[in-house]
Amino acid sequence: MFCSKVKEYLSRKGVIFTERDVAGDEAAIDELKKMGVMTTPVTVIDGEMVIGFDMKKLEQLLNK
Repeated sequence: MFCSKVKEYLSRKGVIFTERDVAGDEAAIDELKKMGVMTTPVTVIDGEMVIGFDMKKLEQLLNK
C-alpha cells in the first residue's frame, strides 16, 4: 500500500528511481537485511533512508 504511494509521489515530482521488488528478488531482500530493515517501502536518497511513506522527510531530502 505505501509502496504505491511512494512511487506515485516520486513520479509526480519527476524523480527517477529504481524499484526493487522484494517479493521476487532475493538480492533486494539481502540488501534490506544489510541495511538492518525488514519492512517496506524503503527509499534511499543520497545515502539517507526513508522508511514507509514519510512525505515530509522525502520532501526534505529531495530539496537538499
